[in-house]
Amino acid sequence: MNVHDSERLSGLLESAGYVPAVDGTVADVVVFNTCAVRENADNKLYGNLSHLVPVKAENPGMQIAVGGCLAQKDQGMILEKAPVVDVVFGTHNIGSLPVLLERARVMNEAQV
Repeated sequence: MNVHDSERLSGLLESAGYVPAVDGTVADVVVFNTCAVRENADNKLYGNLSHLVPVKAENPGMQIAVGGCLAQKDQGMILEKAPVVDVVFGTHNIGSLPVLLERARVMNEAQV
């Protein structure tokens, strides 16, 4: 399921004009596709997000999105624990990711 959703997310972003980051460069957008069923999924997510804090500090235009079933279940907690996140979206609104990213950029606040 996550592989299919990740492929769909990639296609949506490419259709909206985003291009994959070249190896060795800092991405403008980082998307985490989460799964609440996996053991320790939340710990892995917050660990990965903590690694991006200094990267985003050096690249303030970078956007971080967290999606999937864990994001759908814990959206408020994600924004509370990781204020570096710009967009939180669930499995029900995968198609909204490009719009949520644009809205977060324009409004300069996290979008759910």
